[in-house]
Amino acid sequence: MLKRFYPNRYYDSAYNIEYKDLYDAGYRGIVFDVDNTLVEHGAPVTERAIRLFADLQAMGYETCIISNNSESRVRPLAEKVNSKYVSKANKPSKKNYIKAMEIMNTDTGNTYFVGDQLFTDVWGANRAGIMSMLVMPIDKHEEIQIVLKRYLERIVLHFYKKSDKADVRIKGV
Repeated sequence: MLKRFYPNRYYDSAYNIEYKDLYDAGYRGIVFDVDNTLVEHGAPVTERAIRLFADLQAMGYETCIISNNSESRVRPLAEKVNSKYVSKANKPSKKNYIKAMEIMNTDTGNTYFVGDQLFTDVWGANRAGIMSMLVMPIDKHEEIQIVLKRYLERIVLHFYKKSDKADVRIKGV
């Protein structure tokens, strides 16, 4: 039952993923969450995020940001990193993961997802049939409803790390 929430890979940061290796393996599209994945919750885009997206696009990747946030939050970030986007994505519904692939002209075989939450981000990617990558949240200060979900996530991650499916790439874990 918990396996539906397991990521394919687990990293300490969206900024430490082996993007070039994955591109060389045939991946061409990346779907990203925004808050606490690329920037702190509610924060504007950072130079670090701009550099990451420039590097990904130079490699040949298509990118799409999907977020449950409003367009007024997502569009400015997406524009600054030159990425496609879907706002009000209603994650974990798979509908907008599929829409993101359509926008990028990619498919389930060459697209993966990067996000910081198991019960929305990872579960939605898994439901859509794309590789899911969980990253540790950038900021530890979060809204109360997310803090409560993090307690449940710890239980799932405990069993994930013990499973034979665990691909944990976190320094010190």
